[in-house]
Amino acid sequence: MAKKGILLVNLGTPDSPETKDVRKYLAEFLMDPRVIDVNPVLRTFLVKGIIVPFRSPKSAKLYKEIWDDKTGSPLLHYSILQHKLLADRLGDEYQVELAMRYQSPSIESALDKLKASLVESIQVIALFPQYASASTGSVYEKVMNIVGKWQTIPSISFINSFHDNELMIETFADNGRQYQPETYDHILFSFHGLPQRQLIKCDHTDNFCLKVDGCCNTLNDTNKFCYSAQSHHTAKLIAEKLNIPKEKYTICFQSRLGSDPWVQPYTSEIVAKLAKEGKKRLLVFCPAFVADCLETVYEVTEEYGGEFKALGGEHVQLVESLNDSPKWIDALEEMVKGQKF
Repeated sequence: MAKKGILLVNLGTPDSPETKDVRKYLAEFLMDPRVIDVNPVLRTFLVKGIIVPFRSPKSAKLYKEIWDDKTGSPLLHYSILQHKLLADRLGDEYQVELAMRYQSPSIESALDKLKASLVESIQVIALFPQYASASTGSVYEKVMNIVGKWQTIPSISFINSFHDNELMIETFADNGRQYQPETYDHILFSFHGLPQRQLIKCDHTDNFCLKVDGCCNTLNDTNKFCYSAQSHHTAKLIAEKLNIPKEKYTICFQSRLGSDPWVQPYTSEIVAKLAKEGKKRLLVFCPAFVADCLETVYEVTEEYGGEFKALGGEHVQLVESLNDSPKWIDALEEMVKGQKF
């Protein structure tokens, strides 16, 4: 009996924290036209002439801070665990493969395994809760480009986003609950940032995104594919689970690159503002990530934590990501089987 193929795809990580491998990873990542969506000549100049040469040594030092001698990068470690746990849960009826959009294991190698096994269908789950052209969209384009060259193409389906997945929301809430959110001065829901121009491109009405006050605050038919609107919705659902009042939390965005305006408010500016207001303890959720990684383990804990303390704050506590939580594996199983989530 033919198996059903499942392809899990996360963003990616360097093969090692050495500068040469970080350089290779950053070059592939940032040369993606969906990530830096500018003129190809300008993109090549920016990435290969400026960003990668200057950023690679700095990023390599950061990766060394979070790298484990046995398990490697946290993102790959937890992605492998998620892959194994889901495969065990689904059983022999399914073949589950793991890939990274950039670097190893590659999407092409994972698809080749599914093709060689003669699976009857392929379901692609890009492991990004909120849809963005630069993440989920890039994964889907890569998959379609590869499979489009096959002579025989099986049935293929995609999970567009799962920003409101009930079990995912419960997992983040469970992880946060252990830190007793009510004992913190303020809660941050910090999402990975995107350039504002990428949000505008997703507004097919051309008259809503950033032109209507509070356009991201409520998810509706106009902004249902908007990364920022979905992020706001995710944060509100987690806050509701934990009974966090609106005045006690802020939704913000981190990891901006370059001088162009990105989605706001910026996490770094919110951290500074809260410190100046006399806040001492912050609890930070990062619900754009299903596995802990450089952006959570180092950027939030070390960078923002250091900035907060330098301005008079006392402690920044990161809430762990979904990682290998059994409830998160339940969520993946429900997505695969098409159950309500």
